Amino acid sequence: MKVMKLMNIATCAIALLFSIASCAQDKNDSAFKSLDLNKFKEVIADTANVVLVDVRTADEHAQGNIPGTKCNIDVLKEDFESIAVESLPKDKTIAIYCRSGRRSKNAGAILTKNGYNVVELSTGYNGWK
Repeated sequence: MKVMKLMNIATCAIALLFSIASCAQDKNDSAFKSLDLNKFKEVIADTANVVLVDVRTADEHAQGNIPGTKCNIDVLKEDFESIAVESLPKDKTIAIYCRSGRRSKNAGAILTKNGYNVVELSTGYNGWK
């Protein structure tokens, strides 16, 4: 009797683990993609379907940016989300970058949560130079 009870508990535990793993996989499928420099260059070459966005500060943007950047929306500002949602099209891929890749990950999470298809340059502008 104890063996059957232990087997039932083990079966339930395994089923629970598979359920959790499945949910985690679903969440990752909707996340933005972090790309290396070469893949990012390939994606942003499709200028008809991609909007390139610098999420650094205005000062950083003025010091240099990736050619073809359409806008600069500072992810550190409180109103980043509202500005991005008001100004970025949802029917295009949003390609984002910051200085080193940290802030663009934050921006990518915010944009993805709002229904955008997002890719980010994993190395940031530092890797572009």
